[in-house]
Amino acid sequence: MKRPLRAIAAAGLLAAGSLVAVALGGTASADTQICEQFGSTVIQNRYVVQNNRWGTSAQQCINVTSTGFEITTQNGSNPTNGAPTAYPSVFFGCHYTNCSPGTNLPIQVSQISSATSSISYKYVSGAIYNASYDIWLDPTPKKDGVNQMEIMIWLNRQGPIQPIGSPVGTTTVVGRTWEVWRGSNGSNNVISYVAPSPITSMNLSVLDFINDVKDRGAITSSWYLTSIQAGFEPWQGGAGLGVSSFSASVNGGGSTTPPTTPPPTTTPPPTGSGCAVKYTPNSWNNGFTADVTITNRGSSTINGWNLTYNLPAGQQVTNAWNTTVTQSGSAVSARNVGFNGSIAPGGTANFGYQGTLSGAYSSPTSFSLNGVACSRA
Repeated sequence: MKRPLRAIAAAGLLAAGSLVAVALGGTASADTQICEQFGSTVIQNRYVVQNNRWGTSAQQCINVTSTGFEITTQNGSNPTNGAPTAYPSVFFGCHYTNCSPGTNLPIQVSQISSATSSISYKYVSGAIYNASYDIWLDPTPKKDGVNQMEIMIWLNRQGPIQPIGSPVGTTTVVGRTWEVWRGSNGSNNVISYVAPSPITSMNLSVLDFINDVKDRGAITSSWYLTSIQAGFEPWQGGAGLGVSSFSASVNGGGSTTPPTTPPPTTTPPPTGSGCAVKYTPNSWNNGFTADVTITNRGSSTINGWNLTYNLPAGQQVTNAWNTTVTQSGSAVSARNVGFNGSIAPGGTANFGYQGTLSGAYSSPTSFSLNGVACSRA
C-alpha cells in the first residue's frame, strides 16, 4: 500500500498557528479536549500529544489525560487500500518544529547508549486501524519537515490494511517475532515490524529496532534519532481507542562516529579479478523492490562506485536507499553515497530501491561496475 506521509498536512500548522487548540508550550493538568485538526498539548512537561487529523476533513476529537489520550470522536472513513484518516499520537522529540519540553533529540545514533520506552494501549472492536509506534531518523539533526527514515512498529492491525511496501521476511527483536515490510510512501523510506497478534502493552529497547534497521543497510550510525511516537492510524471508526500510558528515555554517551567521507568526484575502476553482484527482488502485481549487494573480488580497494545495468521493460525506479539512482529509459546508474563509497577487497556494499511494474516481472541480466563487467553472485 502506498500512502502519503501522515505528517505532511502538518506543514499547514507552520503557517496557521490558529489551528492549535492549546498553546504548544502549554501543559495539560486536567483532561484537555482537542478537536482542532493539528491541535496539540503537553503532558508531564515532557511529551506532546497531537490530534494530527491529516487524511480527512471529517471531525476527530481526542481527550488528553495526564498519561495519554483517547479518541472520543472519529467521523472519518477512508478506503482500506489508501491512506488512514489521521495519526493521533503522543511523542518525545521533535516533529515539524514542535519539540517536546527538555528533549535531547535529535541525537546521533552513535551517541546513544540506551533508548528505552514503555507503552500501554486501549483497543476497541469494530474499527479498522493500526496501533503504531513510530521511530523517526534522518541523516541530519532535523527538527522540521520530513525525515528520511520511518520505523513503524505495528502492535495491532485490525481490518484489511497493510504496511507500506512489501514483506521481506521475519526477524526477532526485543524477544518477539515480527514480520518485516520495506518500502516508501513517496516522501520517506519505511521499514515496518508487524506483530502476529495484538500487543496491549510493551517495554522495549528503541535502540534494538534502530540497530536492526542499521544492519539492513537503511541507515548508518551517523544518522540522527529525531522523535519517538505512539498512537493510532484509523481508517474507519476508532472512537474509544487510546494510549493509556507512554514513556520514553534516550541517553547519550555512546561511541564517537568518524566523519562521513564524501563521494569522490571521479570513480576509479576496480583492479584485480573484478566484482560480483547479487540482485534480490521482491515483486507484486504493480511494483517491486530490489536489494543489491556488490562484492569486490579484486585485490585493491574500490574508492567510489557506479553500478550500471538495464531494467527490463515496464520497470521504473521510484525511490532508493544507500545509493543515488538515475534512470534514462531502461538504463540505470546507481552511485555510492558518502558513507559507502569504499569497498575493500572481499568487502561488500549494499543498496536497494523500489519501483513500479507494468507486466510480468524479470530481473536485470548483466551489470557493470565502473565500466567493468561483473559476474552474478
